[in-house]
Amino acid sequence: MDIEAFIHNHRVGRLATISPEGKPHLVPVVYAYDGSHVFVALDEKPKRVAPGQLQRVRNITANSNVSLLIDDYAEDWTQLAWVRLDGLAEVLPEGRAHAEALRLLREKYAQYQSMNLEERPLIQITIKLRTHWQAA
Repeated sequence: MDIEAFIHNHRVGRLATISPEGKPHLVPVVYAYDGSHVFVALDEKPKRVAPGQLQRVRNITANSNVSLLIDDYAEDWTQLAWVRLDGLAEVLPEGRAHAEALRLLREKYAQYQSMNLEERPLIQITIKLRTHWQAA
């Protein structure tokens, strides 16, 4: 399996964080990848709370350990595969890394072209461990 291509070519992953009470929290996210970091926008899609108050943001503030699972599922189980990226997350409100992340996200997702993301924070995950599996 070409892990780098797998990560780059997939469109969605599942972000796992841990609440301050130790409970797991899992949400599907779109992401960009630069080889060392994964970036997740806190975009303009409707949410119940402001971006800085999202459960995933509160969790990252309390415990920066996260996992991102990217997978392929098929009824033909010989096609199954996944990559898990474990790392440390932080919320970036602005800066050079923020600007580069927005460029990558807009390159990958046309929906982000018209969204005003410059004033919104985003999540940066510094990858510490890559784990993968693929059916034989």
